[in-house]
Amino acid sequence: MTSRSRVFPIVCGVVLLALAAASPARAQSADLVLCDRVAADPNDPDKPKDIRGVPAVAASDVAIAIKYCKVAANGSRRAMYQLGRAYEANGQLPDAIAAYRKAADKGSTSAMVELGVIYANGAGTAKDPAQARALFERAAAAGNPRGVSNLAALGNSAGAPADPARSRALLSKAADTSPEAQYQLGVMMSEGSGGPKDETGARAMFERAAAQGHVGAMVAAGQYAQAGVGGPQDSAVAKSYYEKAAALGSEDAKAALKKMECRFAIKDKRGGHVANLCF
Repeated sequence: MTSRSRVFPIVCGVVLLALAAASPARAQSADLVLCDRVAADPNDPDKPKDIRGVPAVAASDVAIAIKYCKVAANGSRRAMYQLGRAYEANGQLPDAIAAYRKAADKGSTSAMVELGVIYANGAGTAKDPAQARALFERAAAAGNPRGVSNLAALGNSAGAPADPARSRALLSKAADTSPEAQYQLGVMMSEGSGGPKDETGARAMFERAAAQGHVGAMVAAGQYAQAGVGGPQDSAVAKSYYEKAAALGSEDAKAALKKMECRFAIKDKRGGHVANLCF
């Protein structure tokens, strides 16, 4: 269906707050720095390249994110979108929807996508595929890769057929410069959506996006390397990808590393995986 992707030393916050106090003109900047630090989306087109971002706002960082993103949101659509992420991480869906809507109205394509996901899944509000489609179309038209892929994933539930081939073509163009587009294109290639199934091409796209810090692509590249799909099997390479993704907070990568450590698998009578044993 549609896709969605740390505590820092207190001394850092003290230094930033001291700077803000010393120069009122820089107060907004300090709030945005703190907001970015704990709530920036790694795949947000509005995010400056020198900001790493986090896959999800950590529970321990929610209060910090809400506090500083709320202030920074007065002058930054990126911060307003990140405030929505913080509210959503805290289970405050009505507040998250309101923040996403404000950010989307200011042109945040990431907020359009997240709001579209909420409407598509009916999370915290009435399910509205037509509204979701409209939001994904706006984001896709602005070049947001997730807007493109989610528009295709929405299918014909909003009364109009999806066009995977067009989505794949749009992602191919965006993949020249966007790690998120590379990752989404890799997913479509791996599934054979919108064109021929191409495991080799998918692996190349995942590796390309992973090299630019895309966490989901790191996990996917690790899976391909571990299974030897679309290229040579290499457990060492797979482990390296998982370790990098795990360091950035990926729970999937952490689980994959655990399985690599626990190589003895328990299966049920149908051959399904139950658990892994460590010795």
